[in-house]
Amino acid sequence: MTETLDTAPSLAVGDDVADLLFRNARTTMRWTDAEVTDAQIQQAWDLAKFGPTAMNTQPLRLLVVRSAEAKARLVAHMADGNKPKVEAAPVSLVLAHDPAFHEHLPTLFPVYPDIKEQLAPAADVREQMARTNALLQAGYLILALRAVGLAAGPMNGMDFDGVDAEFFSGSGFRSFLVVNAGVADGEGTPFPRLPRLALDQVAEIL
Repeated sequence: MTETLDTAPSLAVGDDVADLLFRNARTTMRWTDAEVTDAQIQQAWDLAKFGPTAMNTQPLRLLVVRSAEAKARLVAHMADGNKPKVEAAPVSLVLAHDPAFHEHLPTLFPVYPDIKEQLAPAADVREQMARTNALLQAGYLILALRAVGLAAGPMNGMDFDGVDAEFFSGSGFRSFLVVNAGVADGEGTPFPRLPRLALDQVAEIL
């Protein structure tokens, strides 16, 4: 029998948690003056790091941009519409993927002892794996920021090559997203929530 809204099972978490992480959370561009501390970033990472990635690759790398000098360097590479958003945010996290994630696999994935050597010559495979799994981790991180009481404003309108040259020269890291973080001022946005697609619009059940 098909479940209806009235007969669907209750959530495994309370409605307050579901509201905090999903229903009431908004992409934020209006912030209070509250500081985002290193301890809060640590708390968020300590949650996000448990999200699954292929072979536990964990290719996401973070740059926490807080100082005025670092903000100015980042703003210079953002799209015009995103410049004031970065300037206003208490902290901006530059998210990048590390194509050399395989170097950590002897520790992160010891069940496959030879995987580091197998992936070493496969640069194209590593690039795809790194980007796909870092994107997964970006989603986990946004939810983790919400879980520690912060709001998030992700954006990718930026000069990626410029950001990489500015901040990641020599590391091989490749930026793909900036996530502004802080305590939202009210709902954090002047815009109403936009519609979402229903399950029957996005899924086929066989």
